[in-house]
Amino acid sequence: MKIVTLDLEGVLVPEIWIEFARHTGIKALERTTRDEPDYGKLMRYRIDILKENHLRLKDIQNVIGKMDVLEGAKDFLDALRSSFQVIILSDTFCEFASPLMRKLSWPTIFSNSLAIDDDGYISGIRMRIKDGKKESVKALKSIGFSVFASGDSYNDISMIDEADWGVLFRAPENIRKERSDIECVDTYSELLEKIRTAE
Repeated sequence: MKIVTLDLEGVLVPEIWIEFARHTGIKALERTTRDEPDYGKLMRYRIDILKENHLRLKDIQNVIGKMDVLEGAKDFLDALRSSFQVIILSDTFCEFASPLMRKLSWPTIFSNSLAIDDDGYISGIRMRIKDGKKESVKALKSIGFSVFASGDSYNDISMIDEADWGVLFRAPENIRKERSDIECVDTYSELLEKIRTAE
């Protein structure tokens, strides 16, 4: 049985940190996993910037509440879920994801959580497991699933490599060049076709 694992940001919803950077005018927060392969390093960088600018979790959640999913994402996900089991594997946090999951009709998502201090600042991250995307795919394969994986960033590469099939989706040029061995598609119709025909 085939199961599909998808990244969230950049695949189904806009990049949360880029949206927040635009809202606050803090350009440094536009840095994402498309630019920085080390997720722990990236999050420490973000947390420091938030603290320096007196920005709390509620400030990020207010922006997320106004975000919408990417154009065509809901229809794509509905079509995909009519034929396959789908799990979103994301390095985002449950404190960020809920409003967006509602707009996608509550798909299954494996994500992480944040540590919040008494003043409402993000003080750290609580990752479920190291390299959670790859390990989730490995676990699904160990219980008899064939896995198709897709994402757009550095932190999706190990998930795609571990899967039985996979493609990059709307990946930036630097990742396409570095991993030219992985096919990249740019539309939901192309992605749906790749998933349906993978065998």
